[in-house]
Amino acid sequence: MAQSPINYPLTIMSCLLLLPLVIPCAALGGNNGVKPRNNNPALCYGGQPGTNGIPGINGIPGSPGAPGRDGRDGAKGEQGSQGKGGPLGPPGAEGQKGEPGIQGSAGQKGERGEKGESGAVHQPAQLSSHMNWKECTYKHGNGKDTGEIYVCDFMKNYTDTALHVYFAGNLRIYNCNGCCSRWYFTFNGAECSSPGSVDGSFYMSKGIGHNLHRHRHIEGHCNGIHKGKVRVGFWVGKCTSGHKLADAHTGWDTLSRIFVEEVARAQQ
Repeated sequence: MAQSPINYPLTIMSCLLLLPLVIPCAALGGNNGVKPRNNNPALCYGGQPGTNGIPGINGIPGSPGAPGRDGRDGAKGEQGSQGKGGPLGPPGAEGQKGEPGIQGSAGQKGERGEKGESGAVHQPAQLSSHMNWKECTYKHGNGKDTGEIYVCDFMKNYTDTALHVYFAGNLRIYNCNGCCSRWYFTFNGAECSSPGSVDGSFYMSKGIGHNLHRHRHIEGHCNGIHKGKVRVGFWVGKCTSGHKLADAHTGWDTLSRIFVEEVARAQQ
């Protein structure tokens, strides 16, 4: 079938109209990545897609996005080798005192030590009854009602000591009513003043016709006596109560004893 002659002129006319537009784009190299000499984007439509509805032109980079979230922890690695020891640090502060520990069991008994040397005895505080003492004894009766019965001389070694004395023997008052006799110690002729007299009194309310002998004991201490020879006397006399003097008798049948001992002074 033959083509209509009317269509050829229209086709030729369309090509002629599009040719001016195709030639500049080919010269610009829109598909070859070469920048066109004319920056007018309206002349070409055959390039890569662009932005803002303009094909063939790269768009302006956008703003950076927000940072993403942290990822999960990785798996634990193998333990590394031990490093070298560092230098010693400064000493720490002293800690608080701890609680007492539990008492341990008793240890074994140690061996017996060697015998030590004897110490020198020279202090009054070290005196004991076997160091400086004396006992005077006699066995006879004495019928004095007043006066000194017996004397026991003693050598005192120290000034700052005391004398301990006692009498042990038979004493008697005889055949009287309301009568009294007193026996006492003297030191160099005087009774003791510190702490006081060493004495004993015996009273009988109704004694007519009675003659009773009894063992008696009189004992005490005396301070303030100088060192050296001391005359310790044992006496009998009238009672300080004011009763009439009795018929006294000292010693009978057994030994009479006067004991004198130098001792350390008593605590104050």
